[in-house]
Amino acid sequence: MSHSYAPGALVNARGRDWVVLPGSTAEYVLVRSLDGDSEFDTLLFPPEIRDSGFHAPELPSRNRANGSFDDSDLIGDFASASLLRTALRISTTNGAGPFRCLSGIAVQPRQYQLVPLMAALRMDTVRLLIGDDVGIGKTVEACLIAKELLEQGDARKLAVLCSPALAEQWQRELYEKFSIEAELVLPSTVRKLDHAIIDADQTIFDRYPYTVVSTDFIKQPERRAAFRRACPDLLIVDEAHTCIGSGDGRQQRYRLLQDLAEDGDRHLILITATPHSGDRDAFAQLVGLLDPKLSSLDPTRPADRDRLARHFVQRRRRDIRHFLDEDTPFPSDRMLRDVSYRLDSGYAEFVADVLAYAREEIRHSDGALRQRMSWWSVLTLLRCVLSSPAAAGATLTTRSGVGAARSVEEADQIGRDAVLEALDAESTEGLDVVPGALLIAEEPKMTMPVRPADPRLRQFAARADGLRGREHDAKLRLLIEEVEALLHAGYNPIVFCRYIPTAYYVRTHLLDALDGRVPVEAITGDLPPDDRELRIRELSERSGKQVLVATDCLSEGVNLQERFSAVLHYDLSWNPTRHEQREGRVDRFGQRSDRVMAVTLYETDTGIDGLVLDVLIRKHRDIAEQTGVALPVPKSGEDVLHALTQSLLLRGRSDAPSLEQMPLDFGSDSLIGAARDVLHQEWESAAERESRVPTKFSHSGMRPQEVEDELSALRQVLGTANDIAEFTRESLAALRAPITEDSGIQGFTARTGPLPAGLRHALGVYETEDQAAATAGTGRTARRATAKDPRRTGTVKRRATKADQGDLVFHGDLPVPPNEYALVRTDPAVRAIARYVLDSALDLSVPDHERPARRLGVVRTKSVDTYTVLLLARYRLKLSLPQRHAGSTLKELVAEDTRVLGWRPDDEGGLIWLAEEETTNLLDAVPNGNVMIELRRRTAQRALDELKLPEVRAYLHDYGLRLAAQLEAAHQRVREAAGERGRNLGAAAARRITAVPAGPPDELGVYAFVPAGDRS
Repeated sequence: MSHSYAPGALVNARGRDWVVLPGSTAEYVLVRSLDGDSEFDTLLFPPEIRDSGFHAPELPSRNRANGSFDDSDLIGDFASASLLRTALRISTTNGAGPFRCLSGIAVQPRQYQLVPLMAALRMDTVRLLIGDDVGIGKTVEACLIAKELLEQGDARKLAVLCSPALAEQWQRELYEKFSIEAELVLPSTVRKLDHAIIDADQTIFDRYPYTVVSTDFIKQPERRAAFRRACPDLLIVDEAHTCIGSGDGRQQRYRLLQDLAEDGDRHLILITATPHSGDRDAFAQLVGLLDPKLSSLDPTRPADRDRLARHFVQRRRRDIRHFLDEDTPFPSDRMLRDVSYRLDSGYAEFVADVLAYAREEIRHSDGALRQRMSWWSVLTLLRCVLSSPAAAGATLTTRSGVGAARSVEEADQIGRDAVLEALDAESTEGLDVVPGALLIAEEPKMTMPVRPADPRLRQFAARADGLRGREHDAKLRLLIEEVEALLHAGYNPIVFCRYIPTAYYVRTHLLDALDGRVPVEAITGDLPPDDRELRIRELSERSGKQVLVATDCLSEGVNLQERFSAVLHYDLSWNPTRHEQREGRVDRFGQRSDRVMAVTLYETDTGIDGLVLDVLIRKHRDIAEQTGVALPVPKSGEDVLHALTQSLLLRGRSDAPSLEQMPLDFGSDSLIGAARDVLHQEWESAAERESRVPTKFSHSGMRPQEVEDELSALRQVLGTANDIAEFTRESLAALRAPITEDSGIQGFTARTGPLPAGLRHALGVYETEDQAAATAGTGRTARRATAKDPRRTGTVKRRATKADQGDLVFHGDLPVPPNEYALVRTDPAVRAIARYVLDSALDLSVPDHERPARRLGVVRTKSVDTYTVLLLARYRLKLSLPQRHAGSTLKELVAEDTRVLGWRPDDEGGLIWLAEEETTNLLDAVPNGNVMIELRRRTAQRALDELKLPEVRAYLHDYGLRLAAQLEAAHQRVREAAGERGRNLGAAAARRITAVPAGPPDELGVYAFVPAGDRS
């Protein structure tokens, strides 16, 4: 059976009103609920569809026994009218403006986060490098672009390439904040995904439109070719810097991206916090993926810089801390403390004996390969011994990874990654595993003889086991002191360790020292990424003090700022970038503490930590502070580490019985001094050069006023911050919730006890048995709220702590503590309140006292000198956008735009329509006195009668046409830039963007104003 329901038409079925969407077939009608909630999208059979039951507001007929009217439950005041208007703006999920993504997401973007989106909309095919600082929100920026391209039909499918450790987080961000349900493509999931495919010619990427893919899994040659054939037309690459440079893994990743970038129609978004590494060749490779012509440009030349700016967005915190008219509350300061310690005598003797053994092992190694194996194995041993007794014991009983090397070059590559922490490390995965120090001979494929393990190593392992605990371990005692001091000062610390055994050793003794007063958890690389993600989420939902012990598996891309505010480096990293990444887990947007703390422990007996701290870590800090550019260590940084280890292992006395007798004054070592001077000169030169470049990319070549104009228009459609705050407060007050103002948080607290059952359910508020029993029979609004899935946008998850106390705590802005809320449009509590207000206004089965908004209103005010009417109208428009895909024509969308129109009578009995400025001013009218019941009814009826006049119907129709023309112009305007085309289809395609009204508007509210005497 065929049907004639066009996109945008209103229909009624199953007791509800629906909007018809594009994509309906002859057999089914695809519809969305009237409030725009995509989670209720469904297919209807044409026979069950009736004409829409939606109608303009009405007054009851005179059918009461005494002939009088009691219409107080229908005719409200101006406050109730304002609530309905703002509820519409907040709950809109299909906005008509050129930023399609912003009305249907569950995150509140900062204004600076919209700059990459605007840059992307001005490109033919989006090729963009987002290089913002750590903690600014690059994931949100990339997802905004992806959501916009998918909404507009400029992209059909999406793939995110990332580390497997971050895959779960990407999946969650896409789903919870952007309503994009992506499948994970990992070694652990690929078999299950393959089994769901029926068509032999279909791949995972054909079957699933949105995927999050492990870069290391898909880069292998046997998978790379298949992925290239089926790769989606929109690709996001996280931590893109790990795909550039030397190393087999990096080369494989780079070849993969090169292959994928060759398709000129594929959107490509690269994300990295370190686009400038001081290595011009690496930066050229990175931007060359976007466009090969970019690789030859010099960022210091104005003309080349302008060309790069079209594809490159990079902001430091100083660029966006205050952007346009919005402040972003990053922590104001990162407090740094370096705390030294001396080894206990027993531990110092142990380290001295290990050093003596290491020197002997190096000096007696025969052959180049054997010598390199021994070199890296003893360095591993030293690093583990200085980490903890647990790590020392583990490495002394574990086979060394370099034992599998077949050449000197291979041994150097394996050892470099394991020991030097790979200053250009490809990934944090596996870096926390103890590398092992045993060189054993049992490996059948060894090409050369290797001596059996020295029995002294087993003796060292036994000694290490006897050094466990506070009585022998000064480093552990210092840690406990520092953690207790941080907790006492109000910080929740993360303790970062180098190795997995160290992390569990630290956790065990911290638990014992804190005596159960504070929970201590550990997350290391021995947990699968999905288990780490689950553990992090559990920690974020806890209240009270807590301590997290972690390895560097959590140092990249993980958001820990909601529950933690300090970092303690238990093991000094030999890579300053790793320190910055660790501290960036808490020093980022969303941190509620005004100050964060970073504490570094370092030992002074061997001098190793002191040298690394002075030459690398502190120099990195100084350069960042002086130039504003935090560059990774140049390649020459490894020369310093090589000089350090050579001095330590080749120049010391092998018979020295204690550390005090060893010549460990590295400051006077000429080899180390020369390497240090070369490093610092190269580092400072690179930082000075790069410090003159980044600010040129802070606005991606756009004038701030252009951004401000578009954002101002957007705020008027979606509601300003003041609108949201006033709406939330007034709605809860109208529903009889006691409100307590709190200037400390620029917000308020509301008691939930008196709220209607439907709203309490939507907010996830705990109910007593008596309250739960009262839920039944409260109307469709309550039943819908109860049925909401807590994962969905606009519905609050179970908020145990505050909800159980009966409080909703609202803050003036993000960030907010767990279980509390922000007065922003995308906060789930605000969205839940807005939807309740809107649904209850349209649902007359809801009791009067549970409906804060009214569709009819009569207001007495000095703001008018004659009778005037405002109409709240919701227009649906069918938007047709050009597509880039071969064989495609247009994508049709149904968009919404809510407008307030007004009229007043003229002297000849006709109507005068208010100008937009008059309407805006009247929205701020102040009521002056009450309106008598009879006058209120007559005035409301007069306004409803005028709404039916032919001239009003004609004006509403013509206004819809004008609104559609404005929408077309807005879509084209944001796609145009000086000297650039509007899209891949060129200017002609841009003109094909069309919008037409999809039927008459919904007449949601009619509000009449009557004069109240002298307007002065």
